[in-house]
Amino acid sequence: MTTTPHPWRPPLIWRAALLLARAAVAALARLEVSGDVPERLRRGPLILAANHISPFDPVVLAAACATRGVAPRIMATGGLFRAPVIGSLMRRAGHLRVDRGTAAVHRALDDAASAAAAGSVILVYPEGRIGLDPGMWPERGKTGAARLALACGAPVIPVAQWGSHEILPYRAPKGALRGIARSLLRRPVVRVRFGEPLDLHDLPPGAPGTARRGTDRIIDAITDTLAPLRPDEPDRPRHVDPGRPVDTSRAHRRRPPD
Repeated sequence: MTTTPHPWRPPLIWRAALLLARAAVAALARLEVSGDVPERLRRGPLILAANHISPFDPVVLAAACATRGVAPRIMATGGLFRAPVIGSLMRRAGHLRVDRGTAAVHRALDDAASAAAAGSVILVYPEGRIGLDPGMWPERGKTGAARLALACGAPVIPVAQWGSHEILPYRAPKGALRGIARSLLRRPVVRVRFGEPLDLHDLPPGAPGTARRGTDRIIDAITDTLAPLRPDEPDRPRHVDPGRPVDTSRAHRRRPPD
């Protein structure tokens, strides 16, 4: 007799952290969350693909997910898992380690596919870094998120956020205290929007260029989801972080419809 594995359930430590994230964001900013995650997808399998604009993004996204009843497992850089205290907490919370630039990076994709198959919601940053586009629009993405979606068959929901760059600067912890103090006084608006589910099933698995086409679709969807959050900042952000470098080598050019 074949038994179905129990779906992954977020550990208590992660459920508590989600509540703390909501409190932290509420203290520093005014959080506005729009869009939704369909109830049938909230317990996975599901991939949330978000833009990355600030070191404060994980806290903002955790708070936004908590408002929608979602407890995602975050694919995070291996450096966090090697940190003495944070690393232990990340592992206990069930997050997924990504050792970029090493042979082990492929294991992260397998781990994430297995987690999704077990009913997890996986949160990924398709850009693979805090974006350095001068207009702070999503950069050309890495193919990991698309390959994950194609491997496990999970739908992708684009998630856009705007405003977290006003709380923590790019070079945090350098300048972090100043940013936090400014936010406590001004409480900037931080917006998060969940877009419509994106299905990549029409892309032929294993065909040349499939992962890149899927990645471009995901980045296009994030860009479309972000645009309504910054209607008065279409070209450049009002808040400029002087410590943030600019890199146009990974500028994303929107693909025409397939």
